[in-house]
Amino acid sequence: MLRFQNSSRLAILSILLLTLTTRYAPAQSPNQSPNQSPNQTIDAISPDLRSRIDRIAAQVLEATGVPSASVAVVQHGKLVYTHAYGFARLATDSSPAVPATPDMRYSIGSISKQFTAAAILLLQEQGKLSIDDPVSKYIPGLTRGNEITIRQILSHTSGYQDYWPEDYVMTPMLQPETAQQILDTWAKKPLDFDPGTEWQYSNTNFVIAGRIVEIVSGEPLFQFLTERIFRPLGMTSVWNSDANQLMPPDATAYYRHALGPLRPAPKEGAGWMFAAGELAMTAHDLALWDESLIAQSILKPESYKAMFTEIKLKNGDATHYGLGVEVRDRDGHRSIEHSGEVSGFVSDNQVLIDDGAAVAVLTNQDAVGAAGTIAKLAAPLVAGYPLTAPEQQALEIYRGLLQGHIDRSLLAPNLSDYFTPHAIADFESSLAPLGEPLSLRQSHEELRGGMTFREFDITYPDRRLRLTTYTYPNGKLEQYLVEPTE
Repeated sequence: MLRFQNSSRLAILSILLLTLTTRYAPAQSPNQSPNQSPNQTIDAISPDLRSRIDRIAAQVLEATGVPSASVAVVQHGKLVYTHAYGFARLATDSSPAVPATPDMRYSIGSISKQFTAAAILLLQEQGKLSIDDPVSKYIPGLTRGNEITIRQILSHTSGYQDYWPEDYVMTPMLQPETAQQILDTWAKKPLDFDPGTEWQYSNTNFVIAGRIVEIVSGEPLFQFLTERIFRPLGMTSVWNSDANQLMPPDATAYYRHALGPLRPAPKEGAGWMFAAGELAMTAHDLALWDESLIAQSILKPESYKAMFTEIKLKNGDATHYGLGVEVRDRDGHRSIEHSGEVSGFVSDNQVLIDDGAAVAVLTNQDAVGAAGTIAKLAAPLVAGYPLTAPEQQALEIYRGLLQGHIDRSLLAPNLSDYFTPHAIADFESSLAPLGEPLSLRQSHEELRGGMTFREFDITYPDRRLRLTTYTYPNGKLEQYLVEPTE
């Protein structure tokens, strides 16, 4: 498990969107539990933005069936909104359902990797190691350890085989395991590729990184992170879920077999998540980390530059990955992001680093991309990305068609002829039940036939539609077609 889910891909689900019910109404924060951090519900954003984020989260949960989500928002470099939706624990024969609240912890899975990478960079700042050191300098006996660098293990370009690519907990993983046993089994195998020649996600890399932190610092990894990152940032909720399972009042982990009922997820044995996915926390505290990434307050500037710089393969190909983080360009904006999955939990964290914006989403069902969908839809809203003129026009026409009319002054003769009364009625009857889309964004543009061709993604919680247009130089539209995508 410990799976990295490519957050550039929206979850396209076959579940039909149901009418929203109180099941997914925003949950209210209860009295503080004695074993948790004093995270309080924060609401310092505009009512319109709050409403749009709430709608995205509620509808995505309803469409996917995921029990709950905890969301935290950073805007202008500051944590401005936390909210929880749905149920952290489902009803049983002996107890009622428990609404999710912002002060409940969820496992963050592979988002933990960026904390391990930060620990390595802190040790480099102290002069205790270099990320270009071979791993054999600290851990002897690993396959080609004298050739593979710390930089390569932090960027998944080492060639070490992943010890947990499966998306479920296998029987042997219910028993405890040590980091050394994982390395003896997987990091001493032949490499999957020559170092630096390919990119392949591998949890084994971060077990190596975690052991290097412990060997060099002389401290357990979690203790090192607590002293140098969590405590300075006020991240008081952080929990080592590798050592101890989350229990009520925190969120309960769920999974399902095929389309069957949700069931409590099995817990991995101690040791399996070490350094690659061991952390649990509130969305509030993950957002405090996001604040620090934006402000560059924990590491030195050169360390953040190393973390956020995309690693290139030896042939120059892009990896879209830095050190423990995915590095993406979102409509010309730099995005530092990562997702995570362990048994019963999926998370997603998107930081639009130059815009001072971030969205952290934690959910309590594995193998479903609801967290990534919420984060990707909400992040541009938080950053305040305006619609382009073509996007605004496309959306206004779409809204008109939902109500059964179109502004013919925008149309060239052929397209005006296309939009017969029957065509407009078909657009209205098929699209109006879907309502206002969560997002309409342009995805492609090219010149063809003396016109500008544009492609747009129209996103709903349970589906995505494709809109294509052709526009003449005089601004008149020659095409406006909507179709489903697979």
